[in-house]
Amino acid sequence: MGNALKGRPEHSAEFFGDTRDHWWHDDFIQMVAKRWRLEDARSILDVGCGIGHWSRVLARVLPKHARLTGVDREPRWVEEATRRAAAAGLSERFSYREGVAELLPFQNGAFDMVTCQTLLIHVRDSAAVLAEMVRVTRPGGLVLVAEPTNAASPLVESIALGDPPEITAALTGFFIACQRGKASLGEGDNLLGESLPNLLRKASLGGIEIRQNDRVWSMVPPYSSPFEQAQVDETNDAVERNLGLWDEATTKRYWLASGGDETQFGERWNAAMAHRHRVAEAIRVGTYACAGGSLSYLAWAWRDR
Repeated sequence: MGNALKGRPEHSAEFFGDTRDHWWHDDFIQMVAKRWRLEDARSILDVGCGIGHWSRVLARVLPKHARLTGVDREPRWVEEATRRAAAAGLSERFSYREGVAELLPFQNGAFDMVTCQTLLIHVRDSAAVLAEMVRVTRPGGLVLVAEPTNAASPLVESIALGDPPEITAALTGFFIACQRGKASLGEGDNLLGESLPNLLRKASLGGIEIRQNDRVWSMVPPYSSPFEQAQVDETNDAVERNLGLWDEATTKRYWLASGGDETQFGERWNAAMAHRHRVAEAIRVGTYACAGGSLSYLAWAWRDR
């Protein structure tokens, strides 16, 4: 359990833990896939595929004749995605190669469906990347994105711990301010989910639909499910390595970029890490229970013919 890739230098290594295997319920994906007109889809592109988590989710609903290509800028992830596809029995239909989202190495209209998961939140210019995705989608084809608004976790955790309102507000405010600072530096916007309708509209896509993922990050003692066990591992690892969402130096850089006061950072950081420790301790003694609400979206639209 946990994250065998943590600490690696490649992009997003800290976010490829075992919890990612449980982001989507099968019945939810089956339900929304009915809206995607997949029966005639033969060519699919997964942009910023990482190690293939989203590709393997889509494998549950893609027709057997469909072929999926994944692209990622990191050679190590291309290698790992290929290995995992083979282990899942998908190597005849799924292939992976290097490529950057800002300049996809494919001709115009090459794919029936172009998709990504948690890619747009990481790029400097999400509109430009989406335009590239549209470019390589055939006329009448589907553009499908899975992106979050990463704002809920400190709020729901603090409420679950029974914190007074001022602590909950301070934790949430610090978290969102750092996310805003990250975006201002051009390093990605983790709050992008709420912008998806406008992004798709400005990309001249039609028939826009959005659904909220029904998967929550629930924790109920004794935390016996694989998903809960993976969350326990990730929580303990963050405490051991003194990580918030990022390490202290990165968090401080984002805080200052948001306009935060440098003299206040130490207090805010210590409060955030104290919160991490309180969650970990409540899990250790078996008193932590949380419904784990999140803001994660599937949004799709069609390229005009």
